[in-house]
Amino acid sequence: IVFTAGIGENSAIIRARVLERLGWLGVAFDADGNAAGGPLLTRPGSRVKAYVIPTDEEFTIAADTLAVLRAG
Repeated sequence: IVFTAGIGENSAIIRARVLERLGWLGVAFDADGNAAGGPLLTRPGSRVKAYVIPTDEEFTIAADTLAVLRAG
C-alpha cells in the first residue's frame, strides 16, 4: 500500500483511518511510524507493507509533456 501526493504524504489522520481498517488484509498498522510521517507505516511482521512515498507531480507532468513535444 502506498500513500503519496498531498493528502497521502501530509495527512496522518487519513492514513490512520485507512490502515486501521485493513487488518483483515494482514496490515499491522504502526501508529508511531504514521505519526512520524513514515516512510514505513506498518510494524515488523506485517503481511502487507504500507509506505509514504513523496512525489513531485509538477516534474512528472513537465517531463511527460516534454516527451510528447519531442516525439512530434
